Amino acid sequence: MYKNKKILAVITARAGSKRLPNKNELDLAGKPLIAWTVEAAIKSKYIDRCVVSTDSIKLKEISEKFGAEVPFIRPLELAKDTTSSIDVIFHTIDNLKETFDYLILLQPTSPLRTTENIDAAIEAMESSKALVSVCETEHSPLWTNTLENDLSMANFIKPELIGKRSQDLPKYYRINGAIYIAELKYLQQNNGFLGHETKAFIMSQENSIDIDTAIDFKLSEIIINNNGFK
Repeated sequence: MYKNKKILAVITARAGSKRLPNKNELDLAGKPLIAWTVEAAIKSKYIDRCVVSTDSIKLKEISEKFGAEVPFIRPLELAKDTTSSIDVIFHTIDNLKETFDYLILLQPTSPLRTTENIDAAIEAMESSKALVSVCETEHSPLWTNTLENDLSMANFIKPELIGKRSQDLPKYYRINGAIYIAELKYLQQNNGFLGHETKAFIMSQENSIDIDTAIDFKLSEIIINNNGFK
């Protein structure tokens, strides 16, 4: 609870994954991938309940072992590639039948998001209705473009940007997928976390790795093992 606001954390974890099969249960530096998010959530000084929504018995067992609640198995119709996170969240809320003020979505594919990140985001909610975590982009999108069939780069970069150094360009940020938090009423009104009163919560690039491929997984492992990440 934060300043009398009751907080529910929902961790969404499907069994299936096309690019990296069964990634949520893969061993990352000594424990399953999902365990990193579960532990970060239950160590928060503000979160009242940490619930995992999954369609997998194995992920249920892993999540409970590391301290999360798994009060139900997600139905198959909410475990498809096309299933949206907001549908899973509303299904969780309906099944818990308990009143909360804030809801925080934590995806298990962001294992380097820390308890400190989570608590800082909750504290930042004092000045907003919702927060979505972002980080600075690794490369400026101004250096990107589509390519024609002949691979010509004649108009690849805007003329006014040619010759400029990357450090002279504006900073761009991307949604990193690590933390989504909102007042429950705001979430329901907007059918999601993004709305006119949503603000950004800035995180470091290191804490923002979102595991989608084997390369992302390996990079996370290297950071944990070599940088003393806790």
